[in-house]
Amino acid sequence: MTCSLCPITVKKSLENMSGVSAVKVDGDKKTATVTFDPDKTQPEALTRATTNAGYSSTLPK
Repeated sequence: MTCSLCPITVKKSLENMSGVSAVKVDGDKKTATVTFDPDKTQPEALTRATTNAGYSSTLPK
């Protein structure tokens, strides 16, 4: 994320996912914290959503 619009784009891509109830994006740390219902979406679908928005992502280990 290199501009002020990047975190907004990432946040919107995640908020549009079914089951997501909260998203916090930190542009400085290049992280997103997502609260979601695992019965409605999976972490892999969330990473796909950000990738499809132009921002590849990975899950923390």
